[in-house]
Parts: sequence; structure tokens; C-alpha cells
Amino acid sequence: MIISHKSLSRRTFLKGAGIAIGLPFLDAMSPALAFGRSAGARTSSRLAFVYVPNGIVMDQWTPKSAGKAFEFTRILKPLEPFRDDIYVLTGLASHNGNALGDGPGDHARAGAAFLTGVHCKKTAGADIHAGISVDQIAAARTVSETRFGSIELGCEDSRTVGDCDSGYSCAYTNSISWRTPTTPMPPEVNPRAAFERLFGTADLSLDPQTRARRERYRKSILDLVSEDTRSLVKTLGPADRRKMDEYLVAVREIERRIETAEKDNRQLKPGIEKPGGIPFTFPEYAKLMYDLAVVAFQADLTRVATLVVGREGSTRVYSEIGIPDPHHPLTHHRNNQDWIEKITQINTFHIDLLGYFIKRLKSTADGDGTLLDHSMIVYGSGLSDGNRHLHENLPVLLAGRGSGTLKPGHHIIYERETPITNLYLSLLDRMDVRPETLGDSTGKLDHLSGL
Repeated sequence: MIISHKSLSRRTFLKGAGIAIGLPFLDAMSPALAFGRSAGARTSSRLAFVYVPNGIVMDQWTPKSAGKAFEFTRILKPLEPFRDDIYVLTGLASHNGNALGDGPGDHARAGAAFLTGVHCKKTAGADIHAGISVDQIAAARTVSETRFGSIELGCEDSRTVGDCDSGYSCAYTNSISWRTPTTPMPPEVNPRAAFERLFGTADLSLDPQTRARRERYRKSILDLVSEDTRSLVKTLGPADRRKMDEYLVAVREIERRIETAEKDNRQLKPGIEKPGGIPFTFPEYAKLMYDLAVVAFQADLTRVATLVVGREGSTRVYSEIGIPDPHHPLTHHRNNQDWIEKITQINTFHIDLLGYFIKRLKSTADGDGTLLDHSMIVYGSGLSDGNRHLHENLPVLLAGRGSGTLKPGHHIIYERETPITNLYLSLLDRMDVRPETLGDSTGKLDHLSGL
């Protein structure tokens, strides 16, 4: 570790046996951060995108009134405790998710266009082509300041190949993040692999049996850096010691939950093997992935993240809430009220889990505030009405304060057909990243800094 003039570098890591653990923001880092920058400089913002598939029951999502006194609809109700921390944004569209002469394939186009604003090439071969996504534009700017430019997480296996949607490559449904127009960034769906990428080294090329045998002899990563940890803690004041304790407890808890999942031999579905490290129940799975994003932000390992709750066209069943029917077929309800009710319950379930993420960010100290204060979290889908495959009037939430540049607590209604990429330009601007355009963008959004 590097400590000079009684200050601690923000890039300090605890190291040992191939492991490197980043640190949360500590008071001891303030002198180092203050050096070389103006006193008015703001804390670095984090940017995350959470994607849900197959559209939303929009009349149970959209508040009837605009402004600060908007009512929480049935689907949004779990977020009511966070009224002052979120925006509901109505009227945004993903025009390039539409067919535009290419016929069926709305699910593939929805996922591919959501963060890129680009109409993807209709192909089931290797000649895929979409656009550079907003998260990767931000990552290119922040990679020099963090260990990773971005992390891509998912809660559904994305190893499918070939034609996944009416002549569209599975690459479009597997990934919402694109480093280049021809290079998708598939999400990591195994919590163990994501954890080891963030905090250590792992040979993922080994066969499962060899890896399992090695895991039996594996120590906690915190044991491997224990000597470095003790040396650091001796130099810290009481407040920083408390922050370190809270952070290390969180990392240990994630390890414990992954280990528990690896020992759970139950099957997700008959005949489908459960990859090691993936919890059996979906709420456990989603919360674990959310927690990985939180600690990655907390330790400043990255400032950019995506989380795919489910792939477009997902057929996941939600037995945890009493719904054994596959998600995607339900969305083609043809006004069957029983099916609409089940979709509404799934949509609400996803929002409840988002509330867990927001609560974790809000309860995690970061500099002069919390991680939520210093984050911008976009939640949404590339489809609104899944029954009709609509790409207009998308369901979009924005949480966090962007290090003081956002003033949440409102339902804002924009003119219909406003490109969702205008939102992304506005968020990039708050990270001092200013591309002239992004996909089909036409400018930045008004009102995010106050009405």
C-alpha cells in the first residue's frame, strides 16, 4: 500500500497471494484527493443500468400526475420509501428498436438498441452489428482511474448462440452492453466468477471438477490479505476503522452466500444443471448480483455497471411468488386478465428487488454522502407493452443524485418519441463525458437538475 504525508491514495489495494481488494472511501483519503484539484470538485459519480425484459404492464406503472406529488402506482409501490431519491421518466422512446422494414425480431432489437440507440443488423451469423453503448462510452473515460472500466452482470444464462429471435443473432438478446458495434459485452451470470474477477485471480479455464477440488482448499480472500489489512487499520482513525469493518463484513457476507449457493445441489429446472455459485431462488440470486455491484462501487473498482435481470424473450418462471408460467409467453396475453395480473406481479417483484439495490446504495457511506448520492441508476426495458411489442413510452426510472447534479423526487413527462439516448447524453455530461451524439440522440433532457 502507498501512504504518504499521512494520507491514503484512493487507488490503494489490500494485497496478498494474487488477491487485490479495493478500499471504500475513507477520511484518510481526503488529503490525497484534495491534492491537485479544486476545492469545489465533486465526488466521482457511478453509473449503472438495470435492464428488465419483455415489457411492463404500463397502466399499472405510469403515475397519472406529473411533478413532485405523483402517486405511486401498483408496480412502483415498493419504491415509495425512496420517493425523494428517484425520477419516473415518461415519454422516452427507443425508435431503433422498431422493425424499420426488417420484420419480426422486436425482442432482439429491444435489447440491442436500449443502450446504443442503434438499429441492429438483422443476421443470425457472425456479421453482427449494433452500436457502442452508453456504459462503454463512460467506461472508456473512467478506466484510467479504476481497476475495471466496467462490469457486466446478469441473472440469466447468456450462452445461447445462433438465431434467437426471428433471424436475429443471440448476441443481441444476450447483451445490452457493446464495446464496439461488432463486440458485445456478455454479462457474467456466475456470482463466483464475478467475485473472483473483482477481488482475485481465478483460472476459469479449468474443468469444474478441478476447480471444485481447489475450492475446498481455498481460503477467504480476506484471510489472504489479513496482514495487509492489519497494517492498514493501525494507521486509521476510529471513523475509518468503522467504515473498513462495515466494508469487510459486506465482502465476507458475499463470499458466504456464494459458498452456500455452491453447496446447494438443487436444480433450477428438471434436466438443467445449475452452474456453481448461482443461488437456487431468484431473489437470492438478484440480491447477490446487486451486492456485487455495490461493493464494486464502494471500493471504486469500477464506476460503470450493467445488470441484466433477464434476457429479452426470457422464459424464467417465478415460483417464489406463485407464478409457474414462463414470463415471455405471459406477456403475449391478448388481454387475458389472468395473464395480465401475473405479469403485473412479476413487474412488481422486479421493482421490489430494485428497492433492495437502492436501499443498499443509500445505506453505504461514500465520502461526504452515500453511494446513492454519488450514483445515477437507470432502470428500464426496451419494450413498454410486451403484448404489442411497443418501443415507445418506455418504462424508465432514474435513481440517485449524480454527486449533486440531479434533483430527484419527480415524475417528468417528456414529449412522446423523445429518444432515450437524450437521457444518456445528459448523464454522460454529468460524468464530464461529452460525445456529440449517441445513436439516435437529438440533445440533452431538460428538468433533471430541477423543475
